[in-house]
Amino acid sequence: MSLMNKLLGHRKPKAQKHTLKNLRVDDTVSYDLMDYTVVGLIKYEDSGYKWIAYRLEGQGERIWLAVEQDETLEISIFRPIEMHIGNRPPNRLNYDNRTFYLDEAGTATVTMVEGDAGANPGQRVKYWEYIDEGDYALSIEQWGSELEVCYGYYIHEREVNITAGK
Repeated sequence: MSLMNKLLGHRKPKAQKHTLKNLRVDDTVSYDLMDYTVVGLIKYEDSGYKWIAYRLEGQGERIWLAVEQDETLEISIFRPIEMHIGNRPPNRLNYDNRTFYLDEAGTATVTMVEGDAGANPGQRVKYWEYIDEGDYALSIEQWGSELEVCYGYYIHEREVNITAGK
């Protein structure tokens, strides 16, 4: 910073700390002894309720890291699975010897996309969220006529380390 800028009060902007709420493409997320690179992100909104899904890639695996600020910060890891649902997701599903119950459903609007996330801003998506009696969840999203099913589980913020990308 030049002397004139210092005298005039111009300062360098502070670098923003990367958190689970503001990850960017190329950031690194370390979880369960593995490093994943953020390759894309989708921000959703449904009637004022907002959440983010980060597409992570690491060691030949692609996963989703979902972050929602509800009453508390909810963080979950999801992996795509093959599951035949039919035309309309039911109120109860069984997978991996677990029974899942419909917790919430709706239609969200994609408000922002960065990187390789497979969505476009303004796109509408129907969703169904299922939970079991523990820490596991199923997520179903309908993109056009295609249903995408993911199986996941809740984690705690302290289980994740973030390193800012480029």
